[in-house]
Amino acid sequence: CFARLNEATVRVLQKNGCEVVVPEGQGCCGALHVHSGLREEAQRLARRNIDAVPAGNFDAIITNAAGCGSTLKEYGELLEDDPAYAAKAREFAGHMRDITEFLAGIELNPAMGPVNATVTYQDACHLAHGQRIRTAPRKLLTAIPGLTFREMPGADLCCGSAGIYNVVENQMSMQLLAHKMESAKATGASVIAAANPGCMLQLETGVRLHGGGQRVMHVVELLDWAYKQGEG
Repeated sequence: CFARLNEATVRVLQKNGCEVVVPEGQGCCGALHVHSGLREEAQRLARRNIDAVPAGNFDAIITNAAGCGSTLKEYGELLEDDPAYAAKAREFAGHMRDITEFLAGIELNPAMGPVNATVTYQDACHLAHGQRIRTAPRKLLTAIPGLTFREMPGADLCCGSAGIYNVVENQMSMQLLAHKMESAKATGASVIAAANPGCMLQLETGVRLHGGGQRVMHVVELLDWAYKQGEG
């Protein structure tokens, strides 16, 4: 399903006048390896991604996954002791932007149609706490015509996904998820928006376990929906 998210991300960027290039040589960002203490493997993956994105060719490097973004922005620290890659890693990290951060920082194309849905937003920990990005996703959601935004109580409390936490600490993860779904239900929203695939998988599990029938969507998928409505 995240292939569809990537396609939506490309469409929204193109709607906003961006030329989008998907480098062939890129691979895993190494976030889960960093979380697990596998630093050398994470460094190997970082070098591969830096090599895949030629310096000076792009104005921004975009990710739609908050967990990946946090690690990608830390490549400078990850490779600071590598004389061959330290400078290139700092330059790479300096161009990294979360998709919500990037879109909220430009003059958004207003050619959107109405999305008649009530939406609440779950802050990904790696976006809100790791990257200090809180306003951007909300700014984008409230720019969508017809959309009713309702703030979730404790929106920046963890949903229980947290990289591999939901695997290694499953019981506590499920408790966090149950609390999160109570907060989501309190908003009356039919859509729970997020900006991280790990959170989205966790929230989809929450919908199945705790009912409510909400749709879980990435912020950029809602923008894509709005642009499609604008074409009608």
